[in-house]
Amino acid sequence: MENTEIQPTQNQEEAMENESLSLVISLKEVDVFQHNTLVLSDISFTVNKGELVYVVGKTGSGKSNLLKLLYGEIAPAKGEIQVAGYNLMKAKSRHIQSLRRRLGIVFQDFQLLQDRSVDDNLRFIAKVTGWKNKKEIDARIGEVLEMVDLQTKWHKMPHQLSGGEQQRVCIARALVNRPEIILADEPTGNLDPETSFDIFHLFKQITENGTAVLVATHDFLIVNQIPSRILQIENGKLFE
Repeated sequence: MENTEIQPTQNQEEAMENESLSLVISLKEVDVFQHNTLVLSDISFTVNKGELVYVVGKTGSGKSNLLKLLYGEIAPAKGEIQVAGYNLMKAKSRHIQSLRRRLGIVFQDFQLLQDRSVDDNLRFIAKVTGWKNKKEIDARIGEVLEMVDLQTKWHKMPHQLSGGEQQRVCIARALVNRPEIILADEPTGNLDPETSFDIFHLFKQITENGTAVLVATHDFLIVNQIPSRILQIENGKLFE
């Protein structure tokens, strides 16, 4: 009897290989606990290079917990999870530190060093992530400040900037180390609608260089204005 099993074509095999190479985040049936409470159950999704992905849900639904899981602050209880090439089910503390050098993290409350200028905030991140050559640091700071349209504000202190400008500094800081992934937790929670739109538009531009951006938000107005892929968390479950 003839073998009727369908074999993938060369093009299909290449497509599957390319998809695997482009994956920067992969979760399969992951459970997440916080203080012995199950907050996320049976979570599965993937993110590719250059994708903008929104994580939406009500306040307290678990959006921040998902981001903390991805940068290693919360350990997964079950399942399979790969982030930027790291298996977080088996990762040691030294692996988590290495992982974070491949990520950029943007917080709602900015978390800038208030006693340092914009330039010094970025220079600090470059040095702690392993940059040593001053000329290379100078060049990279110039690049990221231009990307966020703050090239004339390098000498300013954080308190001299608007909320939107401070968040742009945070994004520049997240970009310094050329991350594979940017994780942004309610990045426009303290900003007005027009400034929020500008920040999300900037995230969209960043993905065009191949960096994946995952944004936790409850700002559905912006999500509708700049549509992209959506992951919704509800009752501890994730729906796409």
